[in-house]
Amino acid sequence: MPEINLQLAKNIIQPRPKDSYKGKFGRVLIIGGNQNFGGAAIMSASAAVYAGAGLVTTATDPNNFTALHSRLPESMVLDYNDHAYLKQLVNEMNVVVIGPGLGTDGQSLAILRAVFTAITDTQAIIIDGSALTLMAQHQIPIPAKGHIVLTPHQMEWQRLSTIPINEQTDTTTHQALVKLWRFNPTVTLVLKSAQTKVYPPDGTVWINQAGNPGMATGGSGDTLTGILAACLGQFQPQDKALLAGVYLHSAVADKLAQTSYVTLPQEIIQELPKFMHQLAQA
Repeated sequence: MPEINLQLAKNIIQPRPKDSYKGKFGRVLIIGGNQNFGGAAIMSASAAVYAGAGLVTTATDPNNFTALHSRLPESMVLDYNDHAYLKQLVNEMNVVVIGPGLGTDGQSLAILRAVFTAITDTQAIIIDGSALTLMAQHQIPIPAKGHIVLTPHQMEWQRLSTIPINEQTDTTTHQALVKLWRFNPTVTLVLKSAQTKVYPPDGTVWINQAGNPGMATGGSGDTLTGILAACLGQFQPQDKALLAGVYLHSAVADKLAQTSYVTLPQEIIQELPKFMHQLAQA
């Protein structure tokens, strides 16, 4: 089983060329954060910005606008209830994240359906959290277009795949993915657990060698989605960029865990630029 480790991340996260400009490092759209869970979208967008995404836009509930502007002025913002504008903007993005703090009510379902219809073959879409729950509850198929990344924790994977947590093995997970690959052969699964595994469409299983118990706190998954989006927008090849993003999230947390009992998502986010610089210079 191949490992997601430091050397892989070093191979992917390289110094930026001197002629760099923001459009070269990915246009990322974060969709989520209802009136009760705005922090999830803010953490995801913050992670994308701090992990180097060139341009980040956050589509969220208007109740979150003030907090987002004050916490993350680098991100543009829009009302995710404006479905026409949201679908137009989706088409302009390299990477779309949907799910962090989105919620599971009728409004959230309508947003998810609108976004799924707007995805094109050239884009990557990371489906997380509430979006995965909505897919399971309403039997919504994955988009036929786009490069799909699913980022469930084990309970969300149980809902989506119908595989009980205690029966989630590499074999049963692969069998469930075969069914998804019939809809879209690009699907990659990032199955979050005490030791996260990544299942790309080539049938391999990658295991993350970083990570610690201090990451078991609210917002860790939201932070991961932003990091993954930034890596997909910046680095090539995308399959390895995704793996590097998984490692980056856990490795920064491991560094913080040397002196902290809990590795808070906001602290991970703040540490990302320095840690990526170290990898790029190694």
